[in-house]
Amino acid sequence: MSSAFTPAKYLIKAERALRAARLLIEAGEIEGACNRAYYAMYDAAHAALLAENKADFKITKTHSGLIAAFGLHIVSTNKISRDLGRSFNEVEQLRLLADYTGEEITSEQVYSAVKKAETFVAAISRMLS
Repeated sequence: MSSAFTPAKYLIKAERALRAARLLIEAGEIEGACNRAYYAMYDAAHAALLAENKADFKITKTHSGLIAAFGLHIVSTNKISRDLGRSFNEVEQLRLLADYTGEEITSEQVYSAVKKAETFVAAISRMLS
């Protein structure tokens, strides 16, 4: 198998992360569901940047670099809505709380994060088709 990741491979990863997020919610694993929802969005954003030839590894190797590049090359160029760009940032913030703090995350927050991830991945998929 080639080690080169393509936009299609990143979208497959994004879909897999979404499925995991849904399973984790059902199992009551709130933090894990937040994590997987964010990574679904992260992988979809990576797919979009690759498709636009804007996935410079020096920049996109960090979360903040990938998010900034996504904002610059995908959101600012109106390839997807600003609302979707904002939701990416919101879910990242929730993931940081889930992964690195003891702060309580509500079921409403996690369900919202997964819904945002589903909408985001679907929009990127449409953008690339």
